[in-house]
Amino acid sequence: MRALVFPGQGAQTIGMGRALADAYPAARAVFDEVDDALSEPLSRLIWEGEAETLTLTQNAQPALMATSLAALRALESAGDPWAGTAFVAGHSLGEYSALAAAGALSIADCARLLRLRGQAMQAAVPVGQGAMAALLGLGFDAATAVAAKAAQGQVCQAANDNDPAQVVVSGHRAAVERAVDIAKAKGAKRAILLPVSAPFHCALMQPAADAMATALAAVTLRAPRVPVITNVTAAPEADPAMLRTLLVTQITHSVRWREGVAAMAASGVTEAWEIGAGKALSGMVRRIAPDMATRAIGTPEDVAAAFA
Repeated sequence: MRALVFPGQGAQTIGMGRALADAYPAARAVFDEVDDALSEPLSRLIWEGEAETLTLTQNAQPALMATSLAALRALESAGDPWAGTAFVAGHSLGEYSALAAAGALSIADCARLLRLRGQAMQAAVPVGQGAMAALLGLGFDAATAVAAKAAQGQVCQAANDNDPAQVVVSGHRAAVERAVDIAKAKGAKRAILLPVSAPFHCALMQPAADAMATALAAVTLRAPRVPVITNVTAAPEADPAMLRTLLVTQITHSVRWREGVAAMAASGVTEAWEIGAGKALSGMVRRIAPDMATRAIGTPEDVAAAFA
């Protein structure tokens, strides 16, 4: 039994997906559709632009989705990745990619939602007032306790529960800096501030959640062809109304990736295919569920090997 998983922000690189677009007309069609939906040549930025511009949240989010869906269309041109696939899941923005992959959202609507999501998340907190930090070597409960101790009246939350020894905290910069010091004192192997432009997945993102609630209410959301393991519940969901609600909640809520992968393993998933840019999720999956096989698919060679 398989799960298809979709990466989140941080996986973006200049040139991602270009070989897929050159090799598979169905993959190129995805980039064309995203360009049309956004009324701008995002594909040119992805393939020929500056890394700093691509890394801007409003660009990285739709760009990563486009690359993931292009990889999926290439896979579908070469074989049937859905045969044996029981679930889809995505890390943060990757949940939108997962929903588009499973037919719950159109690619055009997904691109426009992610452009707005990126803009709204960036605008929610003035630059410099928020921060995120990775705490390595602490479990989720320990990291949550560190965040609570560091808050001191400010916001500091566990934002990403990535794997058994990697939790990201998010909130006001001063509180997150305190969390780094407290985590080191508590025995974290490393505790480092991350080079991000905003404090994602914490209460400071409420203005972005409000914006996404309005935007999501205006789009068609269908039942996915297979259930989505959601970031908020770490459990399978296929009801469109609930998925819409969870996409809003996700903005201010922890990404429960570790628990979601564990739930898939407990349900009998034996392999995870990471669809799109990078291999970060594959590494997390192996640390969470060592018996689960992983495969990253982001190039024509990866597509060919998947059905060899």
